[in-house]
Amino acid sequence: MSRRILIVDDLHPAFKDKAIELGYEVDDKPLITRAETMAVIDQYIGIAVRTKFKIDRELMEAAPALKFIARAGAGLDNIDENFARERNIALLNAPEGNMDAVGEHATGLLLSLMNNFRNADIQIRNGIWDREGNRGYELKGKTVGIIGYGFMGKSFAKKLSGFEVNVIAYDKYKTGFSDAYAKEVSMEEIVKHSDVLSLHIPLTSETRQMVNEEYLFHFRKPIFFINTARGEVVNTQAVLNAIQNHKIIGAGLDVLEAEKFPALATQDWYAELKSSGKLILTPHVGGWTFESYRKISEVLAAKLAALPS
Repeated sequence: MSRRILIVDDLHPAFKDKAIELGYEVDDKPLITRAETMAVIDQYIGIAVRTKFKIDRELMEAAPALKFIARAGAGLDNIDENFARERNIALLNAPEGNMDAVGEHATGLLLSLMNNFRNADIQIRNGIWDREGNRGYELKGKTVGIIGYGFMGKSFAKKLSGFEVNVIAYDKYKTGFSDAYAKEVSMEEIVKHSDVLSLHIPLTSETRQMVNEEYLFHFRKPIFFINTARGEVVNTQAVLNAIQNHKIIGAGLDVLEAEKFPALATQDWYAELKSSGKLILTPHVGGWTFESYRKISEVLAAKLAALPS
């Protein structure tokens, strides 16, 4: 079989160009459907995807020659990782490509929340001038708790380094990672000391619905809450309840349990989410900048080049 790669999503040409340079035949079909992919995937040794559809057991079983899956992004939750490993299919992802985008986006959400940018802007546009009601908080001297200290968590910590904050981080799967930007601590210390909580963890069976009523109950101080990881890690109603109970001062959510419309509008909590003035919402764009679009493909290309032939 020839060395053919199927690109099923919109990727920057850097990946395709490098693959061709490496001797692969590349079919770049960003508009292809899952059904169309299923019909031809047996002809390919590699597939590159962003978020279009899941690369699950069914698809991999239809691709007996598949040697690698290139995921143009950080998370692998749209890929059946266990089955891929059973089949010795290499998994390539690119957290290095969008870590700066995520770190900056999380910082922007936090600053916007702490300084009431959204509410102040809306009020002025509606003829309201309320200085006292929009008095903000300073980051300096605050303790920022980070859950997950991989590429994304470290990027956020690094972006915060000029704000004179105390950054503490917990990672269940790492030890000895304290550095110039964050101090490794236990989860108990996170809930005891944090003024800000920011999530930078993948979606797994362990992390799904991790942030719920019980989890938030244990925080000693009211917090600002940021999620640029995966929406399913957080129980949205629990966050809304914590806002009502003043456990959360404000929340910046780039990701939600249900994303895109019409699915989002059908959620029981959507009306409350929409009406709350204590939230800033963005449409899962934290890692999706003009720069990261290119860098993700460059990282994937470098990892493709490093695969054993």
